[in-house]
Amino acid sequence: MNEFDLNEADVELDATELVCPMPLLKTKQMLNKMGTGEKLMVVATDPGSVRDFRSFIDLSSNELLGSFERQGRYYYMILKGS
Repeated sequence: MNEFDLNEADVELDATELVCPMPLLKTKQMLNKMGTGEKLMVVATDPGSVRDFRSFIDLSSNELLGSFERQGRYYYMILKGS
């Protein structure tokens, strides 16, 4: 996907050093606490998170606004759906 401004997030989640399925689980927990329309930026180091996040977004009301990898860190910007 595309890079995004790291400062545009309403909430940030550090999921570095966590392995599957924990980055996705922590993301789901955080999204459940957020309001519709808020943006969550997640940083993970697990390469499997790329597949996990795409599958999750396809099955949810949330939207993946952008994602990229830089120096072994995977960044995701998720718009909380209804």
